[in-house]
Amino acid sequence: MRILIVEDEVELCRSIVTYLKRENYVCDTADKVSTGLDMIDAFDYDCIILDISLPDGTGFRILKELKINHRTDGVIVISAKDSLDDRVTGLNLGADDYLPKPFHLSELNARISALIRRRWFQGNKFITVNELTIDLIGKMVIVEDKTVELTRKEFDLLLYLVSNKNRVVSKNALAENIWGEGGELFDNFDFLYSHMKNLKKKLAQAGCRDYIKSVYGLGYKFVD
Repeated sequence: MRILIVEDEVELCRSIVTYLKRENYVCDTADKVSTGLDMIDAFDYDCIILDISLPDGTGFRILKELKINHRTDGVIVISAKDSLDDRVTGLNLGADDYLPKPFHLSELNARISALIRRRWFQGNKFITVNELTIDLIGKMVIVEDKTVELTRKEFDLLLYLVSNKNRVVSKNALAENIWGEGGELFDNFDFLYSHMKNLKKKLAQAGCRDYIKSVYGLGYKFVD
């Protein structure tokens, strides 16, 4: 899952990125409104962590732009301004959640997870497709009551494809969502092919049907 952190406090931003990367999120950062808008123009995000007070304006401008452009990126506002008016304004402009500073990173992570589950999986903690179960909290994959040992990247690939079930996901979209800016810099998709091959092999060995289909020239599609 890919997250944008729009925050001008350098230490706080660094702490959030470090914590969320350990939770296996791909993180991009912006330290002002204009940079945040550029990032949002370039990429789709599963969640945007948005500060209100920024050097060149307020985070409310980003919320307005998201609404004008009918974007559905999840947004959690973080702000030292904990007034009722700010909370109401942020939520009315389309924010999904509001977390006043200071906060524990574990709470921010829990809110991100809950937002993503609501956005992609109707709030469920488990995704079940016949014999395949994905534990969104425990980040585990189970086939026929057996745990399948996947690497983090393999788990993320499977989750991203399932969240786009029955839609073709391009190789570029997969690379950008799973590897972030690093994925954009690779010369080819050999890294993606390798992880996909291992993922499909592990699922097959566990007795899982072949739900991940290659779409020639385009990418991959999860079909049940």
